[in-house]
Amino acid sequence: MIIPPLNAIRTFEAAARHLSFSLAAEELHVTASAVSHQIKTLEAFLEVKLFKRQPRQVTLTPEAEAYLPAIRMGLEQISEATRRMINRQDSVIRINLAPAIAGGWLIPRLYDFYNQHPEVEVEITTSMKLVDFTRSDVDLAVRFGKGQWQGLTSHLLITEELIPVCSPHLMDKANYPETPEALLKLPLLHVRPKATDWQEWFKAAGITHKALKMGAGFQSSPLMLDAVEAGLGYGIASRHVIEQELATGRLIIPFDISVTGSNGYYLVYPENRFNDYKVQLFREWVLSLLKP
Repeated sequence: MIIPPLNAIRTFEAAARHLSFSLAAEELHVTASAVSHQIKTLEAFLEVKLFKRQPRQVTLTPEAEAYLPAIRMGLEQISEATRRMINRQDSVIRINLAPAIAGGWLIPRLYDFYNQHPEVEVEITTSMKLVDFTRSDVDLAVRFGKGQWQGLTSHLLITEELIPVCSPHLMDKANYPETPEALLKLPLLHVRPKATDWQEWFKAAGITHKALKMGAGFQSSPLMLDAVEAGLGYGIASRHVIEQELATGRLIIPFDISVTGSNGYYLVYPENRFNDYKVQLFREWVLSLLKP
């Protein structure tokens, strides 16, 4: 069995992924010179050049491009086997969620999961970025998109249904809109990454316009909904993620006209974890919620 120095292999994969010794050094918490030393060690072991070194960047040699896929697969298998070994007695299911769906849809339903599996603890984290399963201890994630992520299995949980919302306190204001068209004259709060939501809604409502009077923009749906609830303007959100706000009357729907978005919220996990006990347990439970 011919095995090169594992630290050099790990360094090679990081440098090849970033195409940068400095970014690889930042990820590995070492100096750029240490990365360069590890690459030279591996090149000496293999007796082949792996990188073409240029003044401000590095590129892979043909030999490195052929070598990288097997190295990456091997590291992923080592990581997965290690994760399973560490977690073999672990009763915690770690789930990473998009902030919008965490409090609005999943958390209110978790009491049912605890009733069925009181021996299991669920640990939830939120982020806007897709979690890197190879570099974290996360078991599953829920993400917003079209359901196509390389190397991941995905299950549709919610199809986005966009509706306008506002604070009930705005009903007493003189400029409360009597028609959907009247919204065109009011500040329209929005989530910046989804800035076209209002345009899609007005199109579904059959309302033509030259330009929208956009109000404040926010980086996430929870921030935008906090502003809507505070009465700062009218927002647009997915009906399913504001169930609690609608049920308690903290938000109202001025016009019940909806548009089905092209994206949705998906349960995702690595393809090679399909039979993982924790993945199976949570997958079966959450998908059972969708049955009529």
